[in-house]
Amino acid sequence: MVEYRPFGRTGVEVSNLTLGAMNFGARGNPDHQDGIRIIHRALDEGINVVDTADVYSQGESEEIVGKALQGRRDDVFLATKVHGQIGEGRLTRGNSRRWITAAVEHSLRRLRTDWIDLYQVHRPEPGTDFDDTLGALSDLVRQGKIRYLGTSTFEPSAIVEGQWTAERRGRERVVSEQPPYSILARGIEREVLPVAARYGLAVIPWSPLAGGYLSGQYHPGLTAPISRRAERFPARYDPTRPENATKLAAVDQLGRLADEAGLSLIHLALAFVLAHPAVTSAIIGPRTLDHLESQLGAAKLTLPPDVLDRIDEIVPPGTTLNPADAGYQPPSITDPSARRR
Repeated sequence: MVEYRPFGRTGVEVSNLTLGAMNFGARGNPDHQDGIRIIHRALDEGINVVDTADVYSQGESEEIVGKALQGRRDDVFLATKVHGQIGEGRLTRGNSRRWITAAVEHSLRRLRTDWIDLYQVHRPEPGTDFDDTLGALSDLVRQGKIRYLGTSTFEPSAIVEGQWTAERRGRERVVSEQPPYSILARGIEREVLPVAARYGLAVIPWSPLAGGYLSGQYHPGLTAPISRRAERFPARYDPTRPENATKLAAVDQLGRLADEAGLSLIHLALAFVLAHPAVTSAIIGPRTLDHLESQLGAAKLTLPPDVLDRIDEIVPPGTTLNPADAGYQPPSITDPSARRR
């Protein structure tokens, strides 16, 4: 069974594990009935947060979640996201008022619900005034279509800007952030987690298993498992890249540490994320029922200080071994024209 923690300052209590639905649908497991079984198993174990996004398998993930929650909707804190490209249209993506007001209706229909508990902006969009985004989301709160606002993979300055914009413009306040966080990607420890704690935000990290690196399947010198994820993100998985070789070396040490502690590597990785005082709930993204079962036991684990100290020695606090695992790079980094006269 899981434990429960306050979702920021909202007064809502959520399980310390969140069921992520990214792997449901054509992108991962296309069997809808299997996805429904996984969701029901998670709910039966006390998980009360389900997180998806409209872009996951182009809406198919939301459809599977919607089917699974029939008759159980009132027991679930349901989260989804907006921003990613849907279809091929120029106007069917982003953080504009125009797209948000259309996208939420599509999500509500696919999820078979009248309201979404947490509607999250999936990525920043520097070219869109965040006040315009907050204005659209605030209207949806007043209309009863969403309950709370969240962001995902925002930089600390953008998180603070969102709080100040809400206060100064009378908008609904963002109450949560969903950043990448794992033993191999600890960059958010520098500012994101302290900022979230300062403003009372809930934090629901994605990829606590480092995109599968901490699942026990990856080892130095061995052929990496073939996966669609590795095909989509070669910068994160190509073992010939020095940064990924560094990750594999760290995984080898962490595997030995887990063995010494009498834990699976999966449990070590999840318990590490849950140990940070700013973290509310870690998102697990099982593709199969076996994946789910292998992760559930971490909800009750507490790592002793000596194990946490050893993890700090292997991957120092605040360190992300491969920048590609940060989930987002701002245009100030990716666009050469932004840094040259």
